[in-house]
Amino acid sequence: MSDLSDPALPPEPPNLRFLRRLVTVLTVVMIGGVIVITALLVMRFSGSAPALPETLALPDGTRAAAFTQGRDWFAVVTTDDRILIYDRITGLLRQTITID
Repeated sequence: MSDLSDPALPPEPPNLRFLRRLVTVLTVVMIGGVIVITALLVMRFSGSAPALPETLALPDGTRAAAFTQGRDWFAVVTTDDRILIYDRITGLLRQTITID
């Protein structure tokens, strides 16, 4: 097995030395990028979940299909094509919208 410091070997060309440094820098930058993206994902998804109502009394015969919320209200879309808007603080039904 030959030693790289063997004087019988020709010197390393400057372009090869530059390429080796470039690959090393690229490797370090890619490792840093993966670490940064992982840290951002952890910070983004480690926040608290939105506050949802404990219980909700829907009118008789309705089933919920979807849920959304605003600052002081939340809405339930039912399977019979209605949107029920409730007050966030009191939990009382504010408005009913029928979808055509």
